[in-house]
Amino acid sequence: MTSSGPLRDPANRVSPRARGLWLLEALFGFVLLVGGSVLAGGWVGGSGWAWVPEWFAARPWLLPVTVAVLTTPFLVAEPFVRYAVHRWELSGDVVYARQGFLTREWVFVPVSRIQTVDKGQGWLERMLGLATLEIRTASHAGSSTIKGLDFRVAAELAEALARRAEQLRDDAT
Repeated sequence: MTSSGPLRDPANRVSPRARGLWLLEALFGFVLLVGGSVLAGGWVGGSGWAWVPEWFAARPWLLPVTVAVLTTPFLVAEPFVRYAVHRWELSGDVVYARQGFLTREWVFVPVSRIQTVDKGQGWLERMLGLATLEIRTASHAGSSTIKGLDFRVAAELAEALARRAEQLRDDAT
């Protein structure tokens, strides 16, 4: 099969509240990273080791400040970029999902190959009314995860996929 052009975007975006979820997740990672650099800077700066430059030993706060300055743009931009690229669509007998910015991933899951459809919520997702849908096939490569769906949309999609997969399996026997 040959393609006549680039893949089109799947029709549906994830919930706009997913940006808040991804911002909170990035913020937690940011706090851990900056907190770790505070500990590392204090440990290395106050160690008295000969290999530590004198300018750094006198200013161990430079490490967490540098880490914060370098990672803040990513913290702010990442949720919006993720929202822009995460999309999904149930089209005929195929679930089509796209995600990723630097490394883009397109996944086409034939509904007839679906073995399980799982809907899950972490505590942040529950707080924001979101859910993650995991569509599994016998092949790991054919499975897909759609994060950041509105809870109601995820429930309806899971039910529709399970019903359609059962119909297709019954037709094949």
